[in-house]
Amino acid sequence: MAAKLRKGDKVVVLAGKDKGKKGEITSVDPKANKAVVEGVNIAIRHQRQTQTNQGGRQPKAMPVDLSNLAALDKNGKATRVGFRMEGEKKVRFAKTTGEAL
Repeated sequence: MAAKLRKGDKVVVLAGKDKGKKGEITSVDPKANKAVVEGVNIAIRHQRQTQTNQGGRQPKAMPVDLSNLAALDKNGKATRVGFRMEGEKKVRFAKTTGEAL
């Protein structure tokens, strides 16, 4: 099945402690049905010092379940994602506006 939400999509969180927050998807794990959204579901992780980083307590965005995310349309509102054929190409579109994503 084609992915409704992909890396780079602007999304809003529908449920959980970060409900209402908006951000961009930085990575998606389709097998676990989760995505990492920048600025959402932040946890503190202890990092060992290396040559490239200082170490210490680092904030890190943790994965969010895809069912708790909704894509944003051009108006900045949450929308569901549909699929349609445009010529020979399968395209994702916002159900609220009908515009291709």
